[in-house]
Amino acid sequence: MIRRVTSPALFPPPTYAHASVVEAGTKLAFLAGSVPLDAAGNLVGKKDPVRQAEQVIANLEEQLRAVGSDLAHVVSTEVYVVSGEPGVLSAVWEVVEASGLSVGPHSSTLLGVACLGYPGQLVEITATAVVPETQHEGART
Repeated sequence: MIRRVTSPALFPPPTYAHASVVEAGTKLAFLAGSVPLDAAGNLVGKKDPVRQAEQVIANLEEQLRAVGSDLAHVVSTEVYVVSGEPGVLSAVWEVVEASGLSVGPHSSTLLGVACLGYPGQLVEITATAVVPETQHEGART
């Protein structure tokens, strides 16, 4: 269903694939940006990008469950971090790696940005995931 591709002609990526190929006819979920808010709408991890990244991943997992998918079926992400410091971006990426997203590995872009949508927000992740077929949807023969 998902074929991860790393081109031998390019520098090998550390924990992501250059591309993810999904067969036609497969269900895809295009997820809105996961943000570091708790269920009550409160910012989690004020001034702490690592704690915010952990909350963002937890929220991403909830988004995926809601559509019948999980981290293992994510094919692509964009990780936004309010920082121009490589060390801060690396710290957030370590949370992404530890989450299981890199098991695929999925295709990803890590970006340092000037600001995000909520006051105090430092991290946001958008994702595209495959929604696997369930038994009751019928196996292909």
